[in-house]
Amino acid sequence: MDKVPPFRPYASQVLGFVRKRLGWASCVAYAAAVALPGPGLWARHGHSLVLGEAVHLEVGGTQVLLFAVLFAAGLRTSPQEITRMLRRPGVIAAGLALHAVAPLLIIPLISLALRCSADSDGGSGMVAAMMLTLAMPVAAGATVWTTEGRGDEPTMLGLVLVSALVSPLTMPLTISTLAPLLTASYADPVTAAAAHTGIGFALTGIVVPCALGMGVRRLLAVRAEHVVLRLTAPVALLAALLLTYVNASGALGQLLVRPRPLLLLVAAVTAVSVCALSFGGGSWCARALRLPAGTGRSLTLACGMSNSSASAVLITVAMPDRPQILLPVLVFGVLQKLAANRITALHAEAATA
Repeated sequence: MDKVPPFRPYASQVLGFVRKRLGWASCVAYAAAVALPGPGLWARHGHSLVLGEAVHLEVGGTQVLLFAVLFAAGLRTSPQEITRMLRRPGVIAAGLALHAVAPLLIIPLISLALRCSADSDGGSGMVAAMMLTLAMPVAAGATVWTTEGRGDEPTMLGLVLVSALVSPLTMPLTISTLAPLLTASYADPVTAAAAHTGIGFALTGIVVPCALGMGVRRLLAVRAEHVVLRLTAPVALLAALLLTYVNASGALGQLLVRPRPLLLLVAAVTAVSVCALSFGGGSWCARALRLPAGTGRSLTLACGMSNSSASAVLITVAMPDRPQILLPVLVFGVLQKLAANRITALHAEAATA
């Protein structure tokens, strides 16, 4: 009697299929948030976790999923790679400078273009949304695309960590510099939201899970390390898709109650323009600096991928009465994933050529 084929090959095939279409899988996550938002809304809210009589924690689904993505990124980074990253601070500095300067160059162009729109505030809401998004640290999900595209993982992890650590300084500075482009009704809440994004978010949300992942790897035996590392990629992939679903579940419902096609068109054009300029600028700088292919891909992804999920949360908190300005953020979130997917696909095509 023939043996039944093991489950592992089928699981590997499914994983490989999703990896090659990671951008489109993110679109499916958005569609699921529209069709079935209930579980995502439940996960988005905090839930009490009781650890004994004296310890009560408030845990949200977004924090857990973000922790999983970054813990996996830290786990995949070996001590030797960290040493190599520290010996090349110039690449980290260049990526950080590029990510910080991008909004100062892109937002004025978008603001000038939107002044010609039919919007009563001259597109100030759209500009505010994109301003807050581009001022965010490098998206944690960029580590997943770096892995799939065979990019420089230590460099990307370093950019995610450093951009998060300096965000309490860079975000208020960027927003205050660009605030004169907004009307007062948008400038005041956006400035306040950026000022309240403190060091606590950077440490607990990004640095701690990465550091724990690196520490756990150092404690693993060689055989256990091989098994664990083989599992981290699918876990990080699943966590990134679930994080996309949960964040979209908290925002899309408000926008679909009263659809506004013209507003959606303007938001889409705005998001496309910002995405093209961000990724295009990163790619140009990578070529200008003559970086190795893997490092260049990481720099391009770091410039193009901002933490749109965090900016959506901040916008919802700062301006709960204006859900329409979430539109360009959500469209940008989809587009940056599709662009990242295309970058990894181009690498795969070049590798097989």
